[in-house]
Amino acid sequence: MAGDCTETQVIVVGAGPVGLFLAGELRLAGADVVVLEQLTAPTTESRASTLHARTMEILDARGLLAPLGDVPNEPKGHFGGIPLDLTLPSPYPGQWKVPQTRIEELLGQWAKDLGADIRRGHEVTGLTVTEDHVEAEVRTAGGTREFFRAAFVVGCDGENSAVRRLGGFDFPGADAERELLRADVAGIDIRNRRFERLDGGLAIAARRPDGVTRVMVHEFGARPQGTQPGFADIADTWKRVTGEDISGGTPLWVNSFGDASRQAATYRASRLILAGDAAHQQMPIGGQALNLGLQDAANLGWKLAAQVTGRAPDGLLDSYHGERHAVGQEVLSNIRTQALLLLGSQQVDAVRQVFAELAEESENVRAHLAGMVSGLDIRHDMGAGDHPLLGVRLPHWQLTTDEGPLTSTEILRPGRGALLLLPGDHAGRQEVRTVAARWAGPVHTVTATSHPEAVAGADALLVRPDGYIAWAGTGGADLERALDRWFGAPASTQSAESRQARRDPVSAGSRKTPATSVPTKSSDTATVKKWRTDMGRLTGKTALVTGSSRGMGRAAAVRLAADGALVAVHYTSRKDAADEVVASIEKDGGRAFTVRAELGVPGDVHELFLGLESGLRERTGGTDLDILVNNAGVMGGVKPEDTTPEKFDELFAVNAKAPFFLIQRALKNMPDGGRIINITSGLTRFANPDEIAYAMTKGAVDQLALHFAKHLGSRNITVNSVAPGITRNDNPVFGIPEVVEQMAKMSTFNRVGEPEDVADVVAFLASDEARWITGSFVDATGGTLLG
Repeated sequence: MAGDCTETQVIVVGAGPVGLFLAGELRLAGADVVVLEQLTAPTTESRASTLHARTMEILDARGLLAPLGDVPNEPKGHFGGIPLDLTLPSPYPGQWKVPQTRIEELLGQWAKDLGADIRRGHEVTGLTVTEDHVEAEVRTAGGTREFFRAAFVVGCDGENSAVRRLGGFDFPGADAERELLRADVAGIDIRNRRFERLDGGLAIAARRPDGVTRVMVHEFGARPQGTQPGFADIADTWKRVTGEDISGGTPLWVNSFGDASRQAATYRASRLILAGDAAHQQMPIGGQALNLGLQDAANLGWKLAAQVTGRAPDGLLDSYHGERHAVGQEVLSNIRTQALLLLGSQQVDAVRQVFAELAEESENVRAHLAGMVSGLDIRHDMGAGDHPLLGVRLPHWQLTTDEGPLTSTEILRPGRGALLLLPGDHAGRQEVRTVAARWAGPVHTVTATSHPEAVAGADALLVRPDGYIAWAGTGGADLERALDRWFGAPASTQSAESRQARRDPVSAGSRKTPATSVPTKSSDTATVKKWRTDMGRLTGKTALVTGSSRGMGRAAAVRLAADGALVAVHYTSRKDAADEVVASIEKDGGRAFTVRAELGVPGDVHELFLGLESGLRERTGGTDLDILVNNAGVMGGVKPEDTTPEKFDELFAVNAKAPFFLIQRALKNMPDGGRIINITSGLTRFANPDEIAYAMTKGAVDQLALHFAKHLGSRNITVNSVAPGITRNDNPVFGIPEVVEQMAKMSTFNRVGEPEDVADVVAFLASDEARWITGSFVDATGGTLLG
């Protein structure tokens, strides 16, 4: 049976919190992703409801906390039912209560806004792994069969993972010996209980604001039933343990969970990867299971995206298993301990007493247990170096930086690495900055002018996208090694061929390879449907093109989006035209949004950047702007003797003043290695007496490139001018063949320019291939200036 084969870079199986968060992380880092979920609609069951400090920090680093609103917080948690103060140095100490349904809703919307393709009612039934791709066979809710192909498949599909089963992963460990029954029940009135140990068992009850009570109960000595309980089973057990009758209530949700403890022997087998409960099965005590899975996704997302987009250094993806398997082992160990303390009979009471006394009387013990539960104790092996901050998460600081006040988590909003230059010796910081500038794409440099804590022995901190410090020290040599280890060789040292070769074959070269037939598991053939398999050389970049609702600006926006950039389409009055540009970009698989501002009037730049930053933050979690194209302008069309002071001022306000202050403002958002491209005119080199004032404004724009290029060289930001000649636009004159013929004669190529001719030049200057070009005047007149 033949069918379509949809291609992407990564397939994520499972649209729970872990799968959705991973999808968003992949998109934020520029990778294409399809999420396949067996369920046709999101679940209404909130199995988990607790977020711990480290997870809250990670969500904050992506700007995802604000949409949650006010979240209930409890600084006191527990360890195996023993009260434990979870307060540790973090902006989010303790437990934060968010229903899993709300988390899924939030992460699902975030992933969709970033461009993830989420397909429900798609059950993965087969996986075929080859040397260069994985093919997934899927059964849809309608009973049809579909095929998907990707460089990697990630199983985020829970403890009964199809990816783990189909991939043949070894899943050693122990089956459950005890279980906790639980239900959400309406219409009962019982007192709240927090880990109440009675003669017959353990009872927990918590009444929610909506009147529904969650009850959990374990009868000492009872073995797991092997099947999901009914409400009658829970009511009977509750009565035997507490003596209370809840059978008259209305169950809204019933299930159980046991103390099984298993962990995949490896989190990666060739092109198959596991995350969340697919990689580890544990009793969800205190919400650690959900938090462990979300932190898996944070560790994996940026590494896998670097792999499929050709940026990953050797061994980067392997570090996912190395780091997270070790963390998983430690978490499963502490959960097994908690399960014994929580569900063990009276025989464990003496041990519980010792734990309680130690946690109460020893701050070191309390902090150690709190660090395990919260995830704040994680330290990864970053290689050589002995700085006390190496391998731990970036501490929470309120920083004053060259970009304004920032918290430690806000530095990570773009989803890229960050080099935090610390206050201190200027020469030392400059050496570090110079080295880091070569990695300006994947690493964002932030200069701190003050922070509340001194960091001895370090000029700077290199922070990975997941928030862990990969280098802390002085001098450029050690930093260069750390940058190369975690972010690969700088782009300037890679040839186009080597960058392409580092891509996975399913991602690389897809624009050149025609669709072919792909053998499937059942030896059928499936016609490949090309689907955004290569986002292009601007993947992960953001761009603003002023005046892009029509003409050259529109063509530039479309081209930059085709190359992978998220493009802000600026307009002044024609919202319908700008919306049409966005629709056209999105139809072709790109990403764009509109932003309005009238240029040349007071407050223009402020208004534009309010809209721009709002749009960027909504889609990327940050406000970085990598590419600025100053295209908006007004023509003069007035003879010199008829030029009024008002017209003269308008021309300069829109054509020269606005670009200057747009550049000035954009530099607050632009990472090192950014691109500024100003659209000027061939009229600065070719005389036309009817456009003297206009040509003067464009001459000023030429000077912007020359002098700003010198000013911004230390940040590896290039600034260039592109000078179009006669280029087709919506002027009625281009509808007159005789006139067009005369204009065409001015070009060496005997034709008028098309907007795409100029857009291609803009795209080149925005790319890494143009890194050695700055302060230049690029003649894009089609040879008109040759004379």
